[in-house]
Amino acid sequence: MSTYEPVIGLEVHLALNTNSKIFCSSDSETKDATPNVNVDAISLGLPGCLPVLNKEVVEKGIMLSMAVNCEVPSVTQFHRKHYFYPDLPKNYQISQYDRPIGEHGFIQLNAERRIGITRCHMEEDAGKSQHPAYAPHSLVDLNRTGQPLIEMVTEPEISSPEEAREFLTKVRAIAQALGVSEANPEEGKMRADVNVSVRLPGAPFGTKVEIKNLNSFKAVQNALEFEIKRQSRVLEDGGEIRQETRGWDDGGQKTYVMRVKEGEADYRYMSDPDLPPIHIDEAWLELVRNNTPELPDAKFQRYLDLGLRDYDANIIAFDIDLATFYDETLNNYDAVDSKAAQNIANWLNSDVVGWLKNEADNLNLSNSQLSPENLAELVKLVDSGEISGRTGKDILPDVMQGNSPKKIVDEKGLGQITDSSAIEAIVDTVIAENQNIVEQIKENPKALNSLLGRVMKASQGKAKPDVVRNILQEKLGLS
Repeated sequence: MSTYEPVIGLEVHLALNTNSKIFCSSDSETKDATPNVNVDAISLGLPGCLPVLNKEVVEKGIMLSMAVNCEVPSVTQFHRKHYFYPDLPKNYQISQYDRPIGEHGFIQLNAERRIGITRCHMEEDAGKSQHPAYAPHSLVDLNRTGQPLIEMVTEPEISSPEEAREFLTKVRAIAQALGVSEANPEEGKMRADVNVSVRLPGAPFGTKVEIKNLNSFKAVQNALEFEIKRQSRVLEDGGEIRQETRGWDDGGQKTYVMRVKEGEADYRYMSDPDLPPIHIDEAWLELVRNNTPELPDAKFQRYLDLGLRDYDANIIAFDIDLATFYDETLNNYDAVDSKAAQNIANWLNSDVVGWLKNEADNLNLSNSQLSPENLAELVKLVDSGEISGRTGKDILPDVMQGNSPKKIVDEKGLGQITDSSAIEAIVDTVIAENQNIVEQIKENPKALNSLLGRVMKASQGKAKPDVVRNILQEKLGLS
């Protein structure tokens, strides 16, 4: 086992879901777009074109910064960060340097662990280079150029690959709950660069290595695990770690050298002369606060107060689709108490999610035909005893297709039999036909369940189980 411990920091890039780009009116959405169509003179970097700041970007930057407990300054400013890439037409990126939109924040992972946020800053995205297999050329798509980003930089306080993944999961939940970003790594709406070094416990920080453009939480965890082992082996063999930028080969599950790491001075930061400083007063901050949706941690506590188990509250609170659907279902369920709240959570987290997973890959709550009204109606039918839990599960596929549970039950005659005399007649028939089981019950009362099962089968699952049990116990002298 290695004696070295990792020191990890993250740089998380979130694509903001504005209609237009950060400094021009071109469409900000790039999904499924033909390459190089969502561009204009500004995003192409043509001479003489002046950027115009998108106010919505600033407000979403303020909202996210406050949500992660950052201080929002009274004045923030854009800078030019100079470097050359074929997908960066201007040869500089408009970003922020020493006056970011937010700084000195934190995200609370749990009661014991808090990860510091150094800064949140606004910037524009670069384009995207594509490298066709076996082709002697590369292609450049500039649709993404100028897309608004928030970059969140953590303190070097993350202690393991697993904790890095947990942190990213929480960032995604916060961004989605606020509605500032779709935060979908698979679509490039959330990307992470990781900085990692290793050291002996208690020793000063080692030389850090940056791993760029990891587009899934799994890739972040796997890249960190590999790099920690690689650096530890180098030091154990008496070598030195170079400060460099590395890429991640997902197929080979290893990092590789991209370039020797630039220093801050190499970027030649300068204040952008075309963009004046932004003044943020208390009235603007208050407006953003008033428009800020409920955050996942607050949802989690609200669900606990409602009576949910910790496990279910955590699953729902940190998934925006589940949380939205759950809250709407609660609103359609009359007189919600802790039992009803937990029952709805059980159906949603288990039966509904399970059914969706067994369907087509692209089916989820947001594009399924299940409505909160119908789920509330289904749970009420079961909770009230109008149908059995088994019947509820049987009709769930029809309910998932948008059909009313009450209508299904009425049309198919699936209502639960609660009339004692009707159930007693079925019980008498079952007892008469199963005298051998009756004799077994005299020796072993637990055998009653076998008889109960036969009554339920004879009633086609409609008899109310607790009524059946009471009648059986009374007739067999077990009560």
